[in-house]
Amino acid sequence: MSYSSSWMTEELDVFRDQFRKYLAKDLAPHAEKWREQKMVDRFAWRGLGEMGALLASVPEEYGGLGATFAYDAAVLEDLETTVPELTTGVSVHSAIVAHYILNYGSEEQKKRWLPKMASGEMVGAIAMTEPGTGSDLQAVKTTAKKQGNSYVINGQKTFITNGQAADLVIVVARTGEAGAKGISLIVVETDGADGYKRGRNLDKIGLHASDTSELFFDNVTVPPENLLGKEEGQGFVQLMQQLPQERLALAVGAVAAMERAVKLTVDYTKERTAFGKPLMDFQNTAFTLAERKTEAMIARVFVDWCIERLVAKDLDTITASMAKYWCSDKQVQTADECLQLFGGYGYMQEYPISRIFIDSRIQKIYGGTNEIMKLLIARSL
Repeated sequence: MSYSSSWMTEELDVFRDQFRKYLAKDLAPHAEKWREQKMVDRFAWRGLGEMGALLASVPEEYGGLGATFAYDAAVLEDLETTVPELTTGVSVHSAIVAHYILNYGSEEQKKRWLPKMASGEMVGAIAMTEPGTGSDLQAVKTTAKKQGNSYVINGQKTFITNGQAADLVIVVARTGEAGAKGISLIVVETDGADGYKRGRNLDKIGLHASDTSELFFDNVTVPPENLLGKEEGQGFVQLMQQLPQERLALAVGAVAAMERAVKLTVDYTKERTAFGKPLMDFQNTAFTLAERKTEAMIARVFVDWCIERLVAKDLDTITASMAKYWCSDKQVQTADECLQLFGGYGYMQEYPISRIFIDSRIQKIYGGTNEIMKLLIARSL
């Protein structure tokens, strides 16, 4: 039985056919180099921009395609399937950073930043996490104080995706009192920003091609028009409003990774023999893959339904949290059990299943830990 996502269209199908060919021919051959250097080359960002794969759901007047989130989902799926080294960075850039600017930025801000992000000329990042603050965003210590006609930013951020490459960073900073009401989002353009410093490109156990950095702000001065929103103190609400799309984007990548892991393992176990017969002929192998395929299909149908809801502007935070938590949990389980069926070869980095395994683990942590997801879901009971 062939399954097609309900949000697929003929136009999107044509786009994906060309996009997949481009990824396989022009970008995938560079993946090993990017993993070694812990960073994607800038030509890849520009190439994705030329393909229309960045900011697809941003209106055409700001450089996007004027499409729905379905286009973003298709891009993330195809990246995860063909060049997973790009998935995380593009997701942050297109599905997260761009939409903060689109939804809360002024007309001048949108025209100034979004076209350059859509073309790949500018790479975006969002600086939330601090050394002592993870999921508890109300506790951020980075400050942005009004001095004269400027904001002066001081603080430190860590685990920032695209941190080394970023030309534009949305900083979650405290502009007022303690708690949620004192938080604002302020944009820092990194080129020539005095006091802005990139720290280490952090050495992670997975996602080796995705640059993840410490960022330091030492009296970084930005004009008041870099504030997102009409007034200070709206940052926490803005963050909460964007969570459904951010968490759904993670679930989209999780489903694609599950499906890829199952396909790779099915192919391998049909070819690999033990005790005179293919591994697939052993009941344990067949049953394990039957379970994993079933759960991947359940995840696919659920996420497709969530995409429909988001496109209809009807996806709530609780449902998105369910998708993020359950799909990432199953992604990790699928990667683990599929790797097991590869035996010792699964532990070798030359086999894609090993990279799927190590890359999957972070999915249960970033975007809000799965424990936080369960807490949010439990509050709705």
